[in-house]
Amino acid sequence: MLRRDSPDYQARDDAAELKCPQCGSTKLVYDPSRGEVICAECGYVMSEREIDLGAEWRAFTPEERERRSRVGAPISRYGIESLVTDIDWGGRDAAGREISLRRKLEMLRLRKWQVRARAQSSIERNLAQAVIELERLGAQLGLPKPVLDRALEIYKKALESNLVRGRSIESVMAAAVYAACRELKLPRTLDEIAMYTRAGRKDVARCYRLLLREASIKVPLPNAADFVPRIGSYLRLSGQTIKRAIEILEQARAAGLTAGKDPAGLAAAAIYIAALQNGEIRTQKEVARAAKVTEVTVRNRYKELVKKLGLKLPVKK
Repeated sequence: MLRRDSPDYQARDDAAELKCPQCGSTKLVYDPSRGEVICAECGYVMSEREIDLGAEWRAFTPEERERRSRVGAPISRYGIESLVTDIDWGGRDAAGREISLRRKLEMLRLRKWQVRARAQSSIERNLAQAVIELERLGAQLGLPKPVLDRALEIYKKALESNLVRGRSIESVMAAAVYAACRELKLPRTLDEIAMYTRAGRKDVARCYRLLLREASIKVPLPNAADFVPRIGSYLRLSGQTIKRAIEILEQARAAGLTAGKDPAGLAAAAIYIAALQNGEIRTQKEVARAAKVTEVTVRNRYKELVKKLGLKLPVKK
């Protein structure tokens, strides 16, 4: 029996979609030994000498397939971009025996020069430090790999445009991470990203505006609805409440109430209103903590949405 992921199975499926030009039959047979597609009704050979795109070896177990495969792990954009050999930090040789102190010092010098030889230019050294900062931010913020890849692309573009000169690597990388989150619609605020950097929010915001202006990066307008699932998950609200909060934000957008407002504050106010309407009561302090905004912001946006949209809230007993 042919496997579904084998080239023979795919070729057989492709042949099944064709018709015989002689009799018009769709009953076609693929012969993997000869690479031919044959009509089962009249015996007409439709194609021959097809190229087998599979491997020249066979494997019957996962261990055997992994042992015979000649490919490695996928190359990461924000990790090591070339296959290199590292000098081990251990003090033992290939046989597991302890090496002498003189040999250890020699390996230490070789390891130091190997690290220096990898980064030849200043751009490569800068990029190596930026990758370390990116991985640190990604781990602390819980960012997925597509966001990290896009942030590194933005930073490389800024590095090639000579925008990093005179600015800290942390500030530019944090700005690139924020721009990547905005592009991929991942709910992360500028305050939240600046919280995990030694540079202040003011420096990160300045670098972000520089990237938008000089690096020709286009980001979509922030949408408050993107913050709702994250806040609702933190508060352990039901899917019905989260859906109602998104509906409230859609009504506010149609009424023109979202322009110039903080999306996290709007999302927090919509969550607070939806929770009241569905009986899943949460305090303004809890909602503000989940959205990482102040209680005053939640209170002001809440009053504005209720008044302008004419929303009905349950009467407190």
